[in-house]
Amino acid sequence: MHKTLTFSDQLRLIDERSTAFRAAVAVAPSLDMQVPTHPGRTLFDLVQHVGMGRRKAAAIVAAGPADAPPEKSAWDDDMGAPREREALLAWWTESIEQLTSVLREAGPDRGCWTWWDDSPSPQTSGAWARRQVPEIAVHTYDVQLTVGAPQPLPEEVALDGFDDCQFTLCATTVAWPHQPAVVEYHATEGRSWRLRLSRDGARVARLGEPAAGGAPDTADASARGTASDLVLMFYGRIPLDSLKLEGDRRIFDQLIAWDPSV
Repeated sequence: MHKTLTFSDQLRLIDERSTAFRAAVAVAPSLDMQVPTHPGRTLFDLVQHVGMGRRKAAAIVAAGPADAPPEKSAWDDDMGAPREREALLAWWTESIEQLTSVLREAGPDRGCWTWWDDSPSPQTSGAWARRQVPEIAVHTYDVQLTVGAPQPLPEEVALDGFDDCQFTLCATTVAWPHQPAVVEYHATEGRSWRLRLSRDGARVARLGEPAAGGAPDTADASARGTASDLVLMFYGRIPLDSLKLEGDRRIFDQLIAWDPSV
């Protein structure tokens, strides 16, 4: 049975993962350390990038219903993040406080612009809150890896995060450019997802829930691992072979290479 996290849960998890992110940056020997998962980017660059992303999300939610995101000046004053560590950590905290303050004021149902209008996920502040959790969690993993202390994503974060990845990032009406296929993902914590790929696009269902259109399809390929590993694989932080794979491996390679926006 899928557990739906509440809006309050999402805000709590944003705070928790942001605190873990800050703690990892605080113990780094240098802000000039190279981030292994972002070639050519230093730890300072990563903090600035992720912080700006949270400020942009806050500006989008604050703007309410719109056909496009607000102008860059709404979240970026062209000053950038400060380079001194304590000032940078304060800037990071301020970035997260901007985000959570705007989300709390908006509540979960405010309409706003999103870039995932082709997916089943709603175009609301609540969907933006949900999207922030795996984003910040994966970047927290990046920082932890940089300082030599990577930790798996917490189960609560990873299970909901992978569900969000499937329904927000994978589901689309853009035609699948290869042979039709059915892919299943199985989290060892007890949840599973089915992705059906065809000319109609990519359609996602949670296994264990009633299937639309009759009997479920047989999977052509499947991947099994912890929810944390599923998310980290999805974001390209760990290799596909970190998971237990069955069926046609080529389908996963095609999925990784596919960009429905092109």
